[in-house]
Order: sequence, then C-alpha cells, then structure tokens
Amino acid sequence: MIYRFLILSDEVDNFKREIKISSDATFLDLHKTILETTDFKPDEMYSFFICDDDWSKKTEITLFDMDASSEVDTYLMEKTSLDELLEDEEQKILYVFDYMTERALFMELSEIITGQHLDKAVCSLVIGNPPAQSISIDEMEKRMVDNTEIGEDFYGDSDFNEDEFDPNGEGIIFDDERFE
Repeated sequence: MIYRFLILSDEVDNFKREIKISSDATFLDLHKTILETTDFKPDEMYSFFICDDDWSKKTEITLFDMDASSEVDTYLMEKTSLDELLEDEEQKILYVFDYMTERALFMELSEIITGQHLDKAVCSLVIGNPPAQSISIDEMEKRMVDNTEIGEDFYGDSDFNEDEFDPNGEGIIFDDERFE
C-alpha cells in the first residue's frame, strides 16, 4: 500500500507538500523525506504526534528515546512502521519541528492506495516555502504576547452575552440548560 500525506502550515498560507510513501516504511523514512522537502536541519529534535479529529495529541513517535516512564508506550521513528499506527484515511498527524515553541506542520493521511508499493518516498507536490525552522527569542516573545491579547471578541464572537453566565455562580447557562 501507498500512503499519500498532505502537509500544511498554519504559519505560511501558501505552503503545501504532498508525500507518497509505502505503508511499511518507517516514521524515520517519512521524517527524512520531510527534511528533504523543507530544508530543515537534521540535527534538531523532532516528533510526530498521532492526533484525534480535533488535533489533540494522542501518541508520540520520537526521533530519540526520551526515557519515558514504562507506563507509556514509547515509539521510535526508526523502529515504527507507518502502518503500525496509521490505518485510516483522514488520520491527523502533527510533525513538531521546533520544540522550543511547539511549532508544527499539520499532516493528514489523505489517501491509502492499495495494490501498489514504492521503494522510496516521493514528494509529489511542492507549493510555497516552508515556515522558518526556528524563530528568534524576540519573535517568540512577540507571538506569546500576540496570543495573550484579549480583544472585545474574546469569547468567539461579538454577540457574547454576559448573561449566559449564571450570576449566582451555580454554573453556565446555554440555551436554557445549566452546566455545572
């Protein structure tokens, strides 16, 4: 089988990559292909995270053994094949490339092609430039400040109604239902 991944960035609008790779390849093979197509430096910390549909991290696949507790399964890129953890189309993955700021590329297993095999991964679509691999301390501080500013639409829309909160502190009221 061949897995086709679509890779996007939330930092660079016109960045897009598509990688086709055999399902029995390792996460390390996928990692090396991403490095080739982004020109990221190989001597940094990297991890893949298998995510749920809301992009919440579930399973980490690391480049190096991080000596995690024995209660948590440890997956290493070089020892874990893609088909060991990925089996469904639309599976979501984060590729963390900057540990200091938790910056990542967003990946989706967009297609599973049965009855075919590739000897080597192929980058079949290249659009735009990747995000910078690292950012300066000043840029990181600016992003942190930008992310903490609270505007008038803090609760998601300008129609926020403070009366939705229970004035007696007994819970939150949504559509006449109380949540405590």
